[in-house]
Amino acid sequence: MIELRDVSFVYNGGGECIRNIDLRIEDHECVVIMGCSGNGKTTLTRLINGLAPSYYPGKLTGETIINGKPANKMLQWERAQHIGSVFQDPKSQFFSSELRGEIAFACENYGMNTGIVRVRTDAAIHDMKLTHLIETPIDRLSNGEKQKTAIASVNVLKPEVYVFDEPSANLDNEATEHLAQIIKQLKAQGHTLIIAEHRLHYLTDIADRFLYLENGRLTKSFTKEDLLALPEAIRLKMGIRSPQKIDWPELPRAEVANDKIFSLKLENITYSLKKKDILNSVSVAACPGHIVAITGKNGIGKTTLAKIMCGLLKESSGKVFIMGNQVGVKHRWKYAWYSANDTNTQFFTESIVKELLLLSVSTGAIKKHARNVLKEFSLYEYKDRHPFTLSGGEKQRLSIACGLLSNRDIMILDEPTSGLDGRNMQIVSNALKYAAAQGKTIFVITHDVELIAKACDYYLNL
Repeated sequence: MIELRDVSFVYNGGGECIRNIDLRIEDHECVVIMGCSGNGKTTLTRLINGLAPSYYPGKLTGETIINGKPANKMLQWERAQHIGSVFQDPKSQFFSSELRGEIAFACENYGMNTGIVRVRTDAAIHDMKLTHLIETPIDRLSNGEKQKTAIASVNVLKPEVYVFDEPSANLDNEATEHLAQIIKQLKAQGHTLIIAEHRLHYLTDIADRFLYLENGRLTKSFTKEDLLALPEAIRLKMGIRSPQKIDWPELPRAEVANDKIFSLKLENITYSLKKKDILNSVSVAACPGHIVAITGKNGIGKTTLAKIMCGLLKESSGKVFIMGNQVGVKHRWKYAWYSANDTNTQFFTESIVKELLLLSVSTGAIKKHARNVLKEFSLYEYKDRHPFTLSGGEKQRLSIACGLLSNRDIMILDEPTSGLDGRNMQIVSNALKYAAAQGKTIFVITHDVELIAKACDYYLNL
């Protein structure tokens, strides 16, 4: 049993906070924490697993009880034996450069017998369907594969309580269904599950309760029946994504034709790494005003293709054309903006407003445009904060906002809504459609069916 009694928390230097939380989670219960980005979901998970304030310093008041014992009387290693955590950014919890060693690390850290470590490690690799990646260095895994590795590294310890922060954020549909089966199995085995999540459809038939977090406070609790009965208008206003699975929309393929001048056209692109083919004869094209969804399983090469488009990687063979002219890898950045899935790699200044204006001439009109974009993306109140103090969803919105102000005619967005609630997903969708209407060409790497249905005109499935 986990109980929070009048718990409040604010980070040193500000940032999202938790206010007066009273929450009791029973043994074997599956609880989903939902709510808009930046409203405290990740912070609440950190208070449960003890990372706040031990690792993320701040002011904590109230009392947390774990299995009848005050949490402040437990050492962090003791707490970690009871509670396993899968973070929103899986790289932040890795200690090894290779997959098997990473999954074995937790068991070794607790001094388990070598034979037990091997059995548990192999079982965790098998359960998460990672066997084919055993020889692959972790830094060469896709984001979805890293997420599954992080889950396996927790599963190997078999803790009583699992805390997940956006576990499906970077997973394709097949992997998300597999994650649902893993969570269902963990629940059947008697584990307590606490899941902070925006994508709800895969959890609707598993969770016992859905808790709504708003401005750092728990304001509502839903059963499955309550959630399904919630009127769509109210659900969208609350920023809650659909609790039901959405069918893939029928879209035309983004195919190459010889009778058009495309803003971006790739012909027969091949990319190999260490004698392994990542991409094999891929062709895609789009005109100004098009929004193209690039889909496919985790690790299939979507991010690699995006990096070739914008010049971060050089293709092994094939041709890239921009507005009818073949363009070499060194010059593509002049035309294309790339928003990475890992937004921590692309912010360079000490404030949000400086980041937004980094690539622009600071005229009155540009500043006005920047203000409007920040307000549209619900970031204006944070304009003077450092980008790294934002939540994961807020960083994603800032990255997209920077692309909109970059004056590049081509935008390539890698999983732009993976950490976004329903409200902000709609805001991003509207912003992309507006940018396309102004003549931008947009490629969106995504597993987000809701975004595809709302915003995309064409698709490429790798």
